[in-house]
Amino acid sequence: MAVPSSRLAYIDWLRGLACLLMFQTHCYDAWLGGAARLSTFFVWSQLGGTFPAPLFLFLAGTSFAIVIDKLLQKGVAPGEIAKKTIVRGAEIFVLGLLFRLQEYLIAMGWAPWSDLFRVDILNTIGVSLMLMGALCWMVLALTGTASVGQSVTNTRKKLVSAAVVVAAAISALTPLLWTTWQPRFLPWEIETYVNGVHNFGVPQAGLFPIFPWTGFAFAGLAFGFLLISDSARKLGAYAFLLAAVAGLVLIYGAKFVDTLGWKIYPVYDFWTTSPSFFAIRLGMLLLLVLMAYAWCRWGLGQWGFSPMIQLGNTSLLVYWVHIEFVYGKFSILRPRSQTIAGATRGLITIFLAMLVLSIARTKWLGSVRDLFSRRKVSHA
Repeated sequence: MAVPSSRLAYIDWLRGLACLLMFQTHCYDAWLGGAARLSTFFVWSQLGGTFPAPLFLFLAGTSFAIVIDKLLQKGVAPGEIAKKTIVRGAEIFVLGLLFRLQEYLIAMGWAPWSDLFRVDILNTIGVSLMLMGALCWMVLALTGTASVGQSVTNTRKKLVSAAVVVAAAISALTPLLWTTWQPRFLPWEIETYVNGVHNFGVPQAGLFPIFPWTGFAFAGLAFGFLLISDSARKLGAYAFLLAAVAGLVLIYGAKFVDTLGWKIYPVYDFWTTSPSFFAIRLGMLLLLVLMAYAWCRWGLGQWGFSPMIQLGNTSLLVYWVHIEFVYGKFSILRPRSQTIAGATRGLITIFLAMLVLSIARTKWLGSVRDLFSRRKVSHA
């Protein structure tokens, strides 16, 4: 298995970290029972669960920027870039719908039909990719593209600016769209993609609507274009250090602004919709980026086999499969009946099973590619 360069390996490593945090959150939430659900341990477990969704979306944006930049370097037309990226987003969105259909069919008899329209993280990633593709198309169509390096550099700057503006706008509008500006005129099946209202009449904190979640993808898009800029390439590792400094500024700046007590929104919920909490989480993601980069470059991140990178390479697959063995009909443990030790054993089992599945998927895909390569050579 080829080992990616440390400059890009950190992306897969962070996806693997997001998978691990997701496993622990889901496992302890599904299986802990009794007094264990009231423990400090459970509280910290759930706090750890606030990272996977922003991390997946942020990294989706970062990877998206790398793909766009490669297409720009090849001189691909804006319309073709939009087509490729929006179609990819649509594919992920359809996979999200198929996942909901699978869960509904497996739970046939006790799952409500409204679960088919539940906005889960896959749906949001798909929508985010389509929206980012549309934004890049608009920017490229308005500014044009050229093959000279200086023009590509200018295009990157404009894409960064546009992505930052959209991320900030999404964060700023979220408190309003969840409360006083709630678009009740829309069918709830559509409104739920705006604010996660589902069919309950009020937004639900456990869902992943465009506001605020897609903001993390656009922030990742801006970060990705900055990362592949000529300036960042010259700075090397210092670029990641500067990103971490920016993260600290976001964290402490947001905390300071929140202490001022400014009444900007009619309804203010710090832990759910506030721009301050969005900025704090974004800042922590930037700190994680530095940690992952350093670990993959100077630590043990790429010493031989890396379980994190392996899981990160197949994050969609392990996300899809593990849900049914944790929350679904085929759960390996009885729901809400375990001690911390019992749930931890289940978590280890899930982690190892998903790692084996990931390795099998990678080896199978590699074997298929080798087979087709040999056939092409034989027919040449």
